[in-house]
Amino acid sequence: MKADRLLSILLLLQTRGRVPAHELADRLEVSVRTIYRDVEALSASGVPVYAERGRHGGIELLAGFRTDVTGLTADESRALFILAAQGAHAALGLDAALGSALRKVMAALPAPYRPAAEVTSRRILVDATRWKGGPQPAVDLDVLQDAVFADRRLRLRYRHSGAKDPSTYTVDPYGLVSKAGVWYLVADRRARPRLFRADRVRSATLLPDPVKRRPGIELAHAWEELRRQVEERPGGLDVTVRVRRSHLDMFLRLNASSLAELPENQGENEWVTVRLSYGVVREARQLLQFADALEVVAPPEVRAEVAAAAASVTELYQRVGEA
Repeated sequence: MKADRLLSILLLLQTRGRVPAHELADRLEVSVRTIYRDVEALSASGVPVYAERGRHGGIELLAGFRTDVTGLTADESRALFILAAQGAHAALGLDAALGSALRKVMAALPAPYRPAAEVTSRRILVDATRWKGGPQPAVDLDVLQDAVFADRRLRLRYRHSGAKDPSTYTVDPYGLVSKAGVWYLVADRRARPRLFRADRVRSATLLPDPVKRRPGIELAHAWEELRRQVEERPGGLDVTVRVRRSHLDMFLRLNASSLAELPENQGENEWVTVRLSYGVVREARQLLQFADALEVVAPPEVRAEVAAAAASVTELYQRVGEA
């Protein structure tokens, strides 16, 4: 919108002083001609802005003109520029809004705090995604967002992990949560909290009915309840493996969520014993990625599962080679 662009130009000039027209055009993704038209519009509305042409020219506000918004402390200003969960803004379609908001905040900061805020934005980066998590499937959050902000019920077609066909649910959403780069819908189904991975939602329909949430329960409460259920769920299956020391660091990083305990220091032995905890036998198939760098010690059913999985992979490669 033109009004937003005019405000962005005003705040950039207020923050930076003289700025070349081509730099403003690049920052706001418009042409230089559009920038000059916007400057004329600002001037016509009473803003003391002027342009100087030439090698060292640019667009500038008259000295002394500004609109101060005070009240932020130095620590508060730094906190605003540490962008936790950066990917969340893109997924919600708010990247442009975030950039505009930060420009407004920078212009509103008391002058002594601006350098610290700028340095913070360049020196601190928070990446909420996991190492080697693989490409994440595209997630359409539009309808889920609409339901969350409009306080409306949702009808979902949702495919559970391992299920061939999706199931249909009518749910009462509390909100959306981004956890380690994965989006979840937190909702009640029949007055009980449920967690739905957004990338498993096959379709979502906004219903005309208002949500029926449990009284006094907010998103943070529902999420804490569900998070605790997941994290405190007993593993149920204790597994002992031996891992080559050369692969131990990577193994521990990739299997941190399944570790029953940290392995003890076992000297300089080539093999290190590690104890894991899984919910079901089939989860142990992920151990295949370490191939000859790992040996399953116990229990027998896990050894058999991993061996069967390895045989299936070998058979698949043989069929591909014969084709």
